[in-house]
Amino acid sequence: MKLTLHVWRQKNSQDKGRMVRYDAPNVSEHMSFLEMLDVLNETLVDKGEDPIAFDHDCREGICGMCGMMINGKAHGGFKGTTVCQLHMRHFKDGDVLYLEPWRAKAFPVIKDLAVNRASFDRIIAAGGFISVPTGSAPDGNAIPIRKLDADLAMDAAACIGCGACVAACPNAAAALFVGAKISHLGHLPQGQVERDRRALAMVQQMNIEGFANCTNIGECEAACPKDIKLEVIARTNRDYIKAAFTERPESSASAAG
Repeated sequence: MKLTLHVWRQKNSQDKGRMVRYDAPNVSEHMSFLEMLDVLNETLVDKGEDPIAFDHDCREGICGMCGMMINGKAHGGFKGTTVCQLHMRHFKDGDVLYLEPWRAKAFPVIKDLAVNRASFDRIIAAGGFISVPTGSAPDGNAIPIRKLDADLAMDAAACIGCGACVAACPNAAAALFVGAKISHLGHLPQGQVERDRRALAMVQQMNIEGFANCTNIGECEAACPKDIKLEVIARTNRDYIKAAFTERPESSASAAG
């Protein structure tokens, strides 16, 4: 089949960028979306033109690297699907596709469809972890955990940090991502010691990075390829409000000591 692609081309974060039209003939329905872009890039290189830059790594829907807007929808709008898991059989001959990068202040464009999502890394570094002694793995039954808590923790841990929630949100909020990371550890006994500090630190860093506030529109849940639920945002709000009233700032604690 033959497709017409309108691709966002932008040299760097300072460049204004523009849409460029490309024809993609002889597209096989068995190709993945990224394979289709690979073939297009080979054609561009053969012509001496600059290939289209886009994020990718494992191409199995695990790493969270790939991601772009396809006709205004994150990852193409298919439920529970990343761009690398999207196949060309979902499209038909003659379709016109518009490809754009994630649009968010906190995700500056590196080039074309590739964006810098280091803001997510800094949010994790602020508090998305537990401080425990390292060593050999403990016995699986050493710490009793209710099945409900284990299931909820695993559901939240499925977040791959792709950024689709931010791109789909009209506010460019990162509440679903942050909520998933806070809920993942908050449901487990190992995460209780730093639970309050974690909520304060991660929400504070989220605000520093320039993500806007959540207004419960729900586009993030609809776009999430791992089906993270809005409930994780409610848990973040609860933990944050509680921590704001109970957690002593480290500077005050040090002064008192």
